[in-house]
Amino acid sequence: MNQQPEPKKILLQTTIPTTEDDWSIARFSSLAALLRDARDESGNTLYEVTARDRDPPGRPDPVLSTIDGSDFDELWLFAVDTGNGLTEEDCAAISRFRKNGGGLLVTRDHMDLGSSVCTLGGVGKAHYFHSKQPDPDVSRRKRDDPYTADIDWPNFHSGANGDFQEIEVVGEAHPVLANERSPMGSIHFLPSHPHEGDIGAPKGEDARVIVKGKSKATGVDFNIAVAFEPGKHGGAAIAESTFHHFADYNWDPQAGCPSFVSEKPGDGLLRVPQAMADTHCYALNIASWLSGALRTQQKTTRAAALAGAIPAD
Repeated sequence: MNQQPEPKKILLQTTIPTTEDDWSIARFSSLAALLRDARDESGNTLYEVTARDRDPPGRPDPVLSTIDGSDFDELWLFAVDTGNGLTEEDCAAISRFRKNGGGLLVTRDHMDLGSSVCTLGGVGKAHYFHSKQPDPDVSRRKRDDPYTADIDWPNFHSGANGDFQEIEVVGEAHPVLANERSPMGSIHFLPSHPHEGDIGAPKGEDARVIVKGKSKATGVDFNIAVAFEPGKHGGAAIAESTFHHFADYNWDPQAGCPSFVSEKPGDGLLRVPQAMADTHCYALNIASWLSGALRTQQKTTRAAALAGAIPAD
């Protein structure tokens, strides 16, 4: 009898304490449900999901500061703090977690939101902020979104919350962008946001930009995701330009948002089924790739093709 595979353990974690009027983990409930509901072809549960906010700042978080000794397979870190969301101990443990082979997604937002991630090994270097670790390309250190006056660069305007953007696949389509149901074989849409953050592929890492967006305000392009391949630096990782690609409010504005959000939302993601399907596909692909399952599946397919079991592409 075949033994049922153990589900991969995913931690969805913010960098702020539970705060009702902020981007606490409760505002990522649709993502958590999507991952919890995921099944393999035999109907087995793929992921066991833990969703939590950090303990009050000023001291190491009991989970993040010890995550390298945990049984989590993946950490999805939503950096929603203003700079104090991670302690040195937290960052060191997260860095060891990836070094030991753990999968890591780190996402933030505009300006300095989430800047506590800067000292994370490898992936932290991919995130550029206003006051800390600014984009090495000086020409990109300027305001893009002209509508929300109190938010400065980086603030790339890809559209309204609740709407979607057409994305540009960079180079060979990365596994996290694959979509067999798409005519192009990859996803074409992701949620939009009025002011996305800035990321890039750091030198000295096996990392590359895999997808770009285009500002609807200025027409300039900006990086949406950087993929870090697993290897000598550790497990697979993704650096993402904004946590709004995963937030309930962006998937469905009726879910509500913190009171400080002033921009009028759209409803394009709800009106266009393919845009929502691409968004879900992207999240599920990330979970699979970070866990190693998607990479194992691709290696098996390539090996079978080389052996003549199936026609090679």
